[in-house]
Amino acid sequence: MHILVIGGAGYIGSHVVKELLKQKIKVTVFDDLSTGQRINLFPEAEFIEGSILDKEKLFNALSQNVDGIVFLAGKKAVGESMENPTKYANTNLIGVINLLNGMLEYGVKKFIFSSSAAVYGAPEYLPMDEKHPLNPMSFYGFTKLETERLLKWYDELKGIRFVALRYFNAVGYDAEGDIRGLEKNPQNLLPIVMETAVGERDCLNIFGNDYDTRDGTCIRDYIHVTDLATAHYMALKYLINGGKSEIINLGTGKGISVMEIVQKTQEIIGKKINYVFAPRRAGDPAAIEAAADKALKILNWRAEYSDLNNIIRTTWTVYKKHFAK
Repeated sequence: MHILVIGGAGYIGSHVVKELLKQKIKVTVFDDLSTGQRINLFPEAEFIEGSILDKEKLFNALSQNVDGIVFLAGKKAVGESMENPTKYANTNLIGVINLLNGMLEYGVKKFIFSSSAAVYGAPEYLPMDEKHPLNPMSFYGFTKLETERLLKWYDELKGIRFVALRYFNAVGYDAEGDIRGLEKNPQNLLPIVMETAVGERDCLNIFGNDYDTRDGTCIRDYIHVTDLATAHYMALKYLINGGKSEIINLGTGKGISVMEIVQKTQEIIGKKINYVFAPRRAGDPAAIEAAADKALKILNWRAEYSDLNNIIRTTWTVYKKHFAK
């Protein structure tokens, strides 16, 4: 089996590549290195540097007897998507259309798509299952939802089978330390906590401490990136074995608050993290938690690495080494 991993030099993509190689699958990574990094590449995988907006390079990669696609190259910063929708439309929509059309030309019929819980918008109930109303609150979330709709049409009209995996909050690093590249310009909580811990930031802003939650700070569903990687392999195996197209949540069903992450990090690293409480951010729900029953039923998948201790320890190991003086 030969799988083309689009965005395989990125944070999540490199963990997916590691899992596929572990399963003895031939992998080619296609990445423009705009956010991905060479340090995340594995020598066992072929690497093609290119953009999904460059049809010639993309189609050349697809022509190499590819059996399936894992797509992880979408732009993903919510705030940036509201300020620069053109960038997100180009990569997350036009780039995906280029890819789907290339798949048709070269007869590639299996597609694993990294979608997002951002397609749901503000929760109307918890935990959020796949039947939750779809009302994205950002242009980023809109592009993910539109791609899911495109995939449904390409399935119905052209027989491309897909699994869209709706991630909640990806965190952590592989326990073996094979992946060392830090995310560029991180927007998510845990990397910012770590940057504060190593002195790259003076202080962590915690946006709101008066929510209706157990400690007043926001609660999110954090899933270890190794669990995400395993889910991609299981989704691919499911399609190869004849499975029909599906949309599936990936989460733990257990929320963790901002303060719980800060406190656990302090406990594990043995030092205080400077933080201040700041006003709430517009559009931040008090809590978001996933219902992942469908992942267990369809893929026989459950989160195994996503306990808070493991999340913090694996992340701290990488940051500590990176910023060692």
